[in-house]
Amino acid sequence: MLDWIAADWMAPASIVAGTTLRTMDGSSLPVPGVPCWMNQVHGVTVITATQFVEPPEADGLVNGASGLVCAVRTADCLPVLFCSRDGNIFAAAHAGWRGLAAGVLENTVDKMAVDAAELMAWLGPAISQPSFEIGDEVRAAFMAHDSDAEACFVANSRGRWQGDLYALARQRLTAAGISEISGGGFCTYLDEDRFHSYRRDPTCGRMVSFVGLKTL
Repeated sequence: MLDWIAADWMAPASIVAGTTLRTMDGSSLPVPGVPCWMNQVHGVTVITATQFVEPPEADGLVNGASGLVCAVRTADCLPVLFCSRDGNIFAAAHAGWRGLAAGVLENTVDKMAVDAAELMAWLGPAISQPSFEIGDEVRAAFMAHDSDAEACFVANSRGRWQGDLYALARQRLTAAGISEISGGGFCTYLDEDRFHSYRRDPTCGRMVSFVGLKTL
């Protein structure tokens, strides 16, 4: 049994991407190259991947060369992987609700600097709507950007909301010009056997979602 989930998308054969399970040491990824780590701060800064001396504060990485792997750590937040149809550029974004609402996915698309119609995205394991209870301020942050975000929230019996990170990400990516969007359908909170979940256990570890080039 594999200790990672391969991204289920129509990426070119040169690309390898996926998410580690909680049973796998995230420091050893099933892709050639050096993982580029960030100090993730739930923001919107997206940078070009390199071998950082110290992890910079950022929530998105873009690369177009072999030897370096774009990687993000999550445990309920949404990891989003990107690549171009020709495999010449790829990226990874950490999309917690704050970064997602503020535009980290749009910034990643912009940083990739190619026609968005030539890009595809894969949504990795995150907390699902039935498990993601949030307050009015979270819903308001998304609604302020796009009133259509209302469809991604369902009121619960406690006077709060159940938010759908996957649907919100799809809305944002579609608006940015990406039509090929795969993934979703996971729940880090409910699937205790496979995934870490901060809401389930604040002392948990992290999964790593990664994208890079295979060795030819």
